Amino acid sequence: MKDKKFWQGFLGGALSVITCVLLGCVIMTAAGRIDLTMVLHGSSNSILNSSLQRKMTEIQSYVNQFFLDDIDQEKMQDAVCKGMVNGLGDTYAAYYNEEEYQDMKEKTSGNYCGIGAVVSQSATDGAISIVQTIKGGPAEKAGMKSGDMIVEVDGISTQGMDLTALISKTKGDAGTKVKVTVLRDGHQKKYTITRKEIHSQTVESRMLDNKIGYIAVSSFEEVTKQQFRDALKKLEKEGEKSLIIDLRNNGGGLLSTAVDMLDRLLPKGTLVYTKDKNGEKEVYSATDEESFDKPVAILVNENSASASEVFSGAMQDYKKAVLVGNTTFGKGIVQTVFDLPDGTALKLTTSKYYTPKGRNIHGTGLEPDIPVTLDETTYNQKKSGLTIDNQMERAVEYLLNK
Repeated sequence: MKDKKFWQGFLGGALSVITCVLLGCVIMTAAGRIDLTMVLHGSSNSILNSSLQRKMTEIQSYVNQFFLDDIDQEKMQDAVCKGMVNGLGDTYAAYYNEEEYQDMKEKTSGNYCGIGAVVSQSATDGAISIVQTIKGGPAEKAGMKSGDMIVEVDGISTQGMDLTALISKTKGDAGTKVKVTVLRDGHQKKYTITRKEIHSQTVESRMLDNKIGYIAVSSFEEVTKQQFRDALKKLEKEGEKSLIIDLRNNGGGLLSTAVDMLDRLLPKGTLVYTKDKNGEKEVYSATDEESFDKPVAILVNENSASASEVFSGAMQDYKKAVLVGNTTFGKGIVQTVFDLPDGTALKLTTSKYYTPKGRNIHGTGLEPDIPVTLDETTYNQKKSGLTIDNQMERAVEYLLNK
């Protein structure tokens, strides 16, 4: 009986793992990354070659025979799929189990339950840091700050963790608690944060002195499209003469949102295009002649990435705006999410994006037209009473001279 149980477990586990790997292969075949016929024939260039199959069988045998605790088959299958994607060496690629995928879709909608922090992941070492805390949110109230590096969530190290997986762990039911450890100035700080409903207000606007409109966009989520259009409409009704768009510390988001916002500001024409590994081109264009024809300055810094760079690059190419601040992050690649039949998903880097003039800024970033390093200098505006920083002040100076 014992031998029978072992072989049942062994065969079941081996089949589960192989099925999982084959499923990943099918999806990657659809993306043009793997020749499935080579996989099935055991080519030395395939992922699931005969050598790997033998090794998987051996590992499963040892696990079933000697592992002390019960085996969570679902967890093992997830680990195999995650390991397969991790092997690509792509910081932005990921496999999401069903729960993680639902969390990701919820977050990009702009409404979720969590700690209220915008985070980004370094392309070089995978470190995850807080870019911004949402005003009035749990993270801000607890004392977390921009620049804090998240090193643990509920005692689990974030080393090697995908950004979406971390976000998933910080989310949960309202009123529940999560323990977050951050690294700040070389010292660890531990926080216990109570989750709450977050309704993302990704756009803030106000009128500065001299009828200069100001719109800050914290991320490109689904809700951002209408929030941006509403803010622009409000400022236009108040008689704005020029506009500052603040994309500092905006780590990006949905390409479709950036395209929608650009469509409002630019006339008909190419806004951004992508090229895949085969050179196939996909063009995103403005759909109408509606445009914004007043002077614009866009504030950017080293944390302005991805969709922020799509937006800024198009405005710069069309000479509809000047960029003020620091060189941007330099993420000029596009990730595609593939739905899998069981409710899980696969995210792969599938193409590079290019500005209307054909610039790909991956690894280099966008250079500002007016370089300004942020310092502690602030300026009090006479009419509005608002306090602005030195980068904003330089943008104001530019617009007043237009």
